Amino acid sequence: MSNDNSSANTAQSSTANPAAKLWGGRFSEATDAFVERFTASVMFDQRMALEDIQGSLAHAQMLSEVGVLTEDEFKQIEGGLKDIAEEIKAGTFPWSVALEDVHMNIEARLTDRIGATGKKLHTGRSRNDQVATDIRLWLRNRIDLIAGELTRLQTGLVDLAEQEADTIMPGFTHLQSAQPVTFGHHLLAWNEMLTRDYDRLMDCRKRVNRSPLGAAALAGTSYPINRARTAELLGFDAPTENSLDSVSDRDFAIEFCAFSALLLTHLSRASEELVLWTSSQFDFIDLPDRFCTGSSIMPQKKNPDVPELVRGKTGRVNGHLIALLTLMKSQPLAYNKDNQEDKEPLFDAADTVLDCLRAFADMAPALKPKKENMLAAAGKGFSTATDLADYLVRKGVAFRDAHEIVGQSVAFAIDKDCDLADLSLTELQKFSEVIGDDVFDVLTLEGSVAARDHIGGTAPNQVRAACERARTLIAAR
Repeated sequence: MSNDNSSANTAQSSTANPAAKLWGGRFSEATDAFVERFTASVMFDQRMALEDIQGSLAHAQMLSEVGVLTEDEFKQIEGGLKDIAEEIKAGTFPWSVALEDVHMNIEARLTDRIGATGKKLHTGRSRNDQVATDIRLWLRNRIDLIAGELTRLQTGLVDLAEQEADTIMPGFTHLQSAQPVTFGHHLLAWNEMLTRDYDRLMDCRKRVNRSPLGAAALAGTSYPINRARTAELLGFDAPTENSLDSVSDRDFAIEFCAFSALLLTHLSRASEELVLWTSSQFDFIDLPDRFCTGSSIMPQKKNPDVPELVRGKTGRVNGHLIALLTLMKSQPLAYNKDNQEDKEPLFDAADTVLDCLRAFADMAPALKPKKENMLAAAGKGFSTATDLADYLVRKGVAFRDAHEIVGQSVAFAIDKDCDLADLSLTELQKFSEVIGDDVFDVLTLEGSVAARDHIGGTAPNQVRAACERARTLIAAR
């Protein structure tokens, strides 16, 4: 929902009569106009308007079932709230800063529409448990959207990994050529990170999906409410256990932001590799034009803006995690006004994660490896040196001795400005007499990759098997 409407409808935000406030009975003077704006949250918490109505409908239905409201009163409230929901969807709802937040705006509008019966809706609850419920409902919806995009991204990565199971590229440590791997194997490494992220998200959802409704301000309520019923109506797994904790807990929001920071860290790592790989220095990947932009001054430029921006947004989400941790670190039980500051970081973290996942899920399947360039790069930097050491070990040489022999061979090849595979058998035998003609089978890139034939290895048949396992895991969600 746009905040433009709220500001347009609330140019006069001061309240001349303190009793006009829904909580104003004990106050003798009006709220200062600046304080009214400073303490208001409706500019951003109106995003939870439909969740607020959802919670109110469940609360009202429960109140009618336990006899606190009559059936007729519930029907009036139900009809009024549904009409208000349509106003909100249509963008015609008259948001007011003077009414402070989404809850008071909707309650006041309900009373305007249905009269005194609207004032009965808040029986047995507080804004404290109301907002805690709304945030959980809102976040649960966003978690489900994020889970869908995460699954879409992983599906695209696994499909591409299977297509590129035989595509050889250099593997790196310290950004130096280390050993040859396949592009498919590398993509599956990204997928493993995302699988852990998905598990963390689902674990977070379990703790989000508890209903604080009925905890009231902090101590519960004397009305004969049925918290299990409202939890059921709202699709929660169960009510929360302790009323003090129910209204003040924001662990679930912190946990979601921790998930978000880890996910964006993983996407940032992948983004960094894409930025490197699309550079002319690497030239491993072609990124379609629709995910890039140009330069205003250099006509030849094709900039990988999508991965660069995802990389940059990681800092933003990390900041939201720190903000929420800092927000909660000194709060005594139970609810404090500080908690109003939980929403903007949480909202932005969820928005940013969803946008980054959508961008990556669209982009990843469209990556086109430049196979010849990758293969040529894999042949540089003595990437099969470890294979030569393993070969010597299989011939009975102790590994540390084999390591020394290969190091000497590499130094010799560097002096000759060639790769190990370019040395003659006679030259290699200068360093060890056990080396035979079969050594050249292990010094090829294809032989090196194929030799890693075990679960988690880079052999093409293992990559394909890993893709099948990944698909099975994704399908079971």
